[in-house]
Amino acid sequence: MSDRLSAYEGIVGSSRITQLRRIGKKLGGIRVVHVNSTRQGGGVAEILDWMVPLMREAGLDATWEVIEGTDDFFEVTKNIHNGLQGRPVDLSHRGWKIFQEVNEMNMERLRPTLTDADIVVIHDPQPAFLLPLCSERKGKWVWRGHIDISRPFRPVWKVLRTMLEKYDASIFSMCEFAQALPHTQYIVPPSIDPLSPKNRDLDMSELENVRARFGLDPERPLLVQVSRFDRFKDPVGVIQAYRMVRKVLPVQLVLAGGTATDDPEGKAVLEDVMEVAEEDPDIHVLNLPPNAHETINALQRLADIILQKSTREGFGLTVTE
Repeated sequence: MSDRLSAYEGIVGSSRITQLRRIGKKLGGIRVVHVNSTRQGGGVAEILDWMVPLMREAGLDATWEVIEGTDDFFEVTKNIHNGLQGRPVDLSHRGWKIFQEVNEMNMERLRPTLTDADIVVIHDPQPAFLLPLCSERKGKWVWRGHIDISRPFRPVWKVLRTMLEKYDASIFSMCEFAQALPHTQYIVPPSIDPLSPKNRDLDMSELENVRARFGLDPERPLLVQVSRFDRFKDPVGVIQAYRMVRKVLPVQLVLAGGTATDDPEGKAVLEDVMEVAEEDPDIHVLNLPPNAHETINALQRLADIILQKSTREGFGLTVTE
């Protein structure tokens, strides 16, 4: 088996790696296809980026497909996402029609891959309608929900449920997020890669380079939140909290984030954050590219306090990091 798997022995122990190898040998060659809506930006893409190669090294024939969509489609799926996390949204018949049509377009492109797979894992709601369109499937289909749907906006959940009940199983991050569905449900906490550039050890010179690049004062406390520019992450609330602390301590704030190709709200949220920041020189709003992993790593290590002020959260990579 690969040296890459062996590298994790110091973290999880040799017995777990041996067990993984044994399972991989037993499942050797099984075709697993993961499907989501973006290859860059957000936690799902980050998880798949390291998990799929590790599945391959364990002996599985694992691949990762990304659906394509129009701006209108991603506006609709953002509303679906918001509704599933409890926000009342107005989703018209036309919106659901756009959702279906784009999934149909993707099904035509992906049909050979999805039909022949032994296991298809559909991540989040954007590609959820692919299964009802796959009439001649060979394998099992699993829906993996990465968001908090413990208290969904019922009109949205009612429609999505008609799609999800066709799946063979579903996976949620916590038992509190699970919903009544007519199939087996599994609780599988998401995970991070402790050996990735975002989590590896950094030396002091690397930390100081990042501090200098963004003009951070080493003599004053630093508050940091790392998250996409999303209203559920409450970046405006973070600024308000910073201003409360600022009355008694000369703190600095870094809001480090980015946008995802499947999240059309990101730009508007970033604009709101910039407006609320009011050009305060001690509020550093960083719109980072998806590959800025070592920069995020350094900011988290430089911080005196790391915030994750999410009002709803499926996992929150920052918490585990």
